[in-house]
Amino acid sequence: MLDLNPSLMVIVLIVFFSLLFLLNHVLYNPLLNFMDCRSASIADDLKKAQELSGNSDELYSKAKSVTDLAKTEATAIRQKAIDDAKALANSKFEAKTTELDSKYQNFMKELSASQEELRVTLTSQLPLLKESLKTKLSNL
Repeated sequence: MLDLNPSLMVIVLIVFFSLLFLLNHVLYNPLLNFMDCRSASIADDLKKAQELSGNSDELYSKAKSVTDLAKTEATAIRQKAIDDAKALANSKFEAKTTELDSKYQNFMKELSASQEELRVTLTSQLPLLKESLKTKLSNL
């Protein structure tokens, strides 16, 4: 039947252990080291990505606060410009109103003087008008 050959078994055992030793040093250890380095690299990259994500959130909040501040300042500047424009328009309106009131008062004085002059002229010429009216009526 089967014959057991102890020398062949020892040689197979030596070849097996030497192959195991050789594969351990040449293949398994470098492969395990590579896998450990890769896992460490992935963990490090993940940590850096989380830090960058935290930094981006911080930068986003800073940018938002800066834009909010800029919007507030722009609103204040716009409101100040509107108020200044309204004040200028009101002052121009008041000046023009005062000027027109003054012109109106002068016009009314001139009109009153002209009216008085016309009345005096008509009063002085009233006898002449009566006389001419009588002559015209008598001619009819």
